[in-house]
Amino acid sequence: MGVFGQVLDQLLDHPRLLLAGFLLYVFIYALSWFFSAPKPGPNPFKTLVKKPLKPLVTDQKLRDKVLKQGFQAKQVPQDLDAIVVGSGIGGLTAAGILSKAGKKVLVLEQHDQAGGCCHTFIEQGFEFDVGVHYIGEMRSNTVARVMVDQLTDGQLQWVDLIDEFDLLSLGEPGKRRSIPFRTGSANALRAGLLEKFPKEEAAIDKFMAMLKDVRLNMKGMLMVKVMPKWIVRLLIATGLINLMTRYFKYARRTVQEVLDELTDDGDLKAILSYSFGDYGVEPSRSSFGLHAALVNHYLYGASYPKGGASEIAFHMIPVIERNGGRVFVRAPVSQIITDPYGKAIGVRVDRASGPVDITAPLVISDTGAMNTFAKLLPQEIARKSSITRLLGNKLESGTACMSLFVGLKGTAEELDLKPQHIWSYPSNDLSGITTDYLEKSVDEAVNSDLPMIFITFPSAKDPTFNERYPGMSVCTAVSLCNWKWFSEWEKERVKKRGEDYEAIKMAIGRKMWDHVLTYYPQLEDKVEYFEVATPLSNKYYIASPKGEIYGLDHTAKRFGNPETVMHLRSETGIPGLLLTGQDVVCCGFVGAMMGGLLCASTALHRNVYEDLVKLRKEAAKSK
Repeated sequence: MGVFGQVLDQLLDHPRLLLAGFLLYVFIYALSWFFSAPKPGPNPFKTLVKKPLKPLVTDQKLRDKVLKQGFQAKQVPQDLDAIVVGSGIGGLTAAGILSKAGKKVLVLEQHDQAGGCCHTFIEQGFEFDVGVHYIGEMRSNTVARVMVDQLTDGQLQWVDLIDEFDLLSLGEPGKRRSIPFRTGSANALRAGLLEKFPKEEAAIDKFMAMLKDVRLNMKGMLMVKVMPKWIVRLLIATGLINLMTRYFKYARRTVQEVLDELTDDGDLKAILSYSFGDYGVEPSRSSFGLHAALVNHYLYGASYPKGGASEIAFHMIPVIERNGGRVFVRAPVSQIITDPYGKAIGVRVDRASGPVDITAPLVISDTGAMNTFAKLLPQEIARKSSITRLLGNKLESGTACMSLFVGLKGTAEELDLKPQHIWSYPSNDLSGITTDYLEKSVDEAVNSDLPMIFITFPSAKDPTFNERYPGMSVCTAVSLCNWKWFSEWEKERVKKRGEDYEAIKMAIGRKMWDHVLTYYPQLEDKVEYFEVATPLSNKYYIASPKGEIYGLDHTAKRFGNPETVMHLRSETGIPGLLLTGQDVVCCGFVGAMMGGLLCASTALHRNVYEDLVKLRKEAAKSK
C-alpha cells in the first residue's frame, strides 16, 4: 500500500488529525496570500524616517495654507494614481501610505478644512476639537505609533494624560459614586478595580483574562478581511473559523451578556462598560469583542496631540503632497464616475460654475459605506457590491449625538480643571437608561434627564493651549440623541433652520451645561462662548447621513458575524473602487487608520502591516 496509503489510513482513523491538517493548509495558504501578494507594489515603509523636530506652527495663516487649500480645477495634478474622497484619518492614512509608495494622490474634502473628525474650529478666539479627545497606543513603540510617526515625518507630538484619565460618575448630584478607571498596565487596571471592588476578585480576574484572550486573537478578525472570500466561507461552513481564532467567540456576545455572567454588582458592570460612548452602542447591543479591544487600546494609557487635533492633518498633508499629490477642501464629490463596464474611473466635483470631472485608475472612498453605496455610486453599480446588500439589513447607521462647546475665561490652572474626562450616568443601568432615552419623543427628551454625558477640557490636556490662547479655556461635552428628533429640518440651510429647531437644540444644550456645572460650579460665570451642535451639524460638516459620528452601528450583529466582517473590507467588488476609514475595521483614530492601512495594502498588493512590523523593530533598535 505504501507510505501514502498508511498515512491516509492514519488520517481516516483519526479525523481530528485530518481536520488539523486541513486547517494548517488553509492557514498556510492564507498567510502566503496575505504576506506574499502577487506583484507587490513598493514598500512604503522601507526606510525609517527620523527628521529633526520643528517648532510648533501657531500662525493661523500658515496653518490655513496647509489645511484649507481651496479646490481649483486648474491646480488638479495630471496623471493621478488615485483619488481619495474625504480627508478623515482613514482617507489621509491611505493617501499618505500610497504617497510613500511613490503614488500621486488627490484628496478631496467637502468641508472648508481637512481632517474630518480630526479638525478643529476657532470661534470668538476659542479653539475646539470635534472628535479627538484621547488616543491609546501612542506612549510606546507600537505599530500604531510607528505608523503615525512615519506618516507625519515624526512631527506630531503627543502629551501623555494622567493614568486615571477617565472618571466614572454614577448617580444623581449629592448621591454620586466616583470610580476612576486606572490604566498604565494590566496590573494597574486590576489593582484599581480590586481597590473599589474587593469582593469581586474572581469576576475581575476573569475579565482580565478575557481582555488578554481578545488581544491575542484580534489578528483573526483582520485576517478575515484580507483572505480570499472563498477561503473565509469555507472556514465558516466547516466551523474551522473558530479554531483559527477565538475572536468571534467573544465578538458575537453582547457586553451585557458577558458582564451579567461575571458579576451581580451593578457598579462593577458599569465601570467595565462605561466607555461604550466611545463607539456609541449601549452594552445590551454592543459586541464584547469590540469592547475588549477598546479597553486593550487604552490599557497602557492615553495621549492627546500636542498643539491640538488639527496637528494630525497639518503634518500628514505634506507627506501626501511630497510626491505630487494635493489635498483640496471645498470640493464636494457628488458622484463616483464609472465606465460602461462598471469600473470606477474618477469622480465628479460639484462647483457653482459647473461640475468638474477628474479621472484616475483608482478611487478610494473615505465617506463611509452608506454614502459610498447609497449616494455616490449609480445604484446599478452599487448593487454589484456585497456591502450594498448588508446596508439597511444587517448594518445600520450608528447613533447620533449632541455636542456642546463652551469658551471660558481663565486658564485651566485658574479654573481648577484637570486633564481628566468625566463619564456621568444617573444610574448603573447603562443600557436601560440609554435605550429608554433614545426611544423618547423629542418633547419628552427635552424634559428628561440625560442618560449619559462625556465632559472634557481640551485646554487642560494640551500644555501649549495657554501659550496659544492666553487666559482662555474650553469645555466640550457630548451626549447621545435620536436622529429623528432633528430630521424634519434636514433640508434646511445651516443656521437657517428656524426658531423651533433652535429652541430644541438650546434646551438640550442648556441641560448638558447644567449637568457640567454640578461638577464644576466655579465655571458658571466664566462663560464667554456657548454653542450646541446637533446631528444636523454632523451631517453638514462631516457628511454623516444621520448625524452619526462612528459610521455603521458597532453592534454584536456586525462584529460577531464572520461573514459580515468578511464583506466589510476595503475591496468593494467594484473594479477601481476601494473603501477606507472606520467602516472597514472600526471607529476611532487608530481604528480608522487601520482601515486606511488595509486599503493601502489592497491597492499596493502587499502586506503593509508586515512592512510596519519590520520597521517597528528597526525603530526599537535605533532608540
